Amino acid sequence: MIKYKLKCKNCELSFDSWFASSIEYEKLKKKNLISCHICDSLEVEKTLMAPKLLNSNFKDKSVQELKKYKSINKKLKEYQKFIKNNFEYVGDSFAYEARSIHYNKKKNKKGIFGTASNQEIKELKDEGIDAEMIPWIEDKNN
Repeated sequence: MIKYKLKCKNCELSFDSWFASSIEYEKLKKKNLISCHICDSLEVEKTLMAPKLLNSNFKDKSVQELKKYKSINKKLKEYQKFIKNNFEYVGDSFAYEARSIHYNKKKNKKGIFGTASNQEIKELKDEGIDAEMIPWIEDKNN
């Protein structure tokens, strides 16, 4: 794919358009299939375009973003490890178990964790039950 900046000689409109290749552009131009979308003139030509160059600032930003991502990923995995070691996994029945603990004043040695939909979490909060969602990263090494 290639993007050209085009200009209508009739109304002076400047616009961008994508083509499969420069050869494809030439074929369409020869068949009079490239026109201005404002005045329908066929007098549309390519204009000068500056290439996009990546400078060191872009590279530095990318490296910083990657480091930030890795740092967040590491912190989430630390939280997950803590949760797995200190809370009881209840799977898909998280909302049910949270209500059982809250309404029956069931004393658990450990807190619980599991899966719940956004709607279930909202309903638990509306009932005054403290519940939070955290992103969960699956460990691909196991």
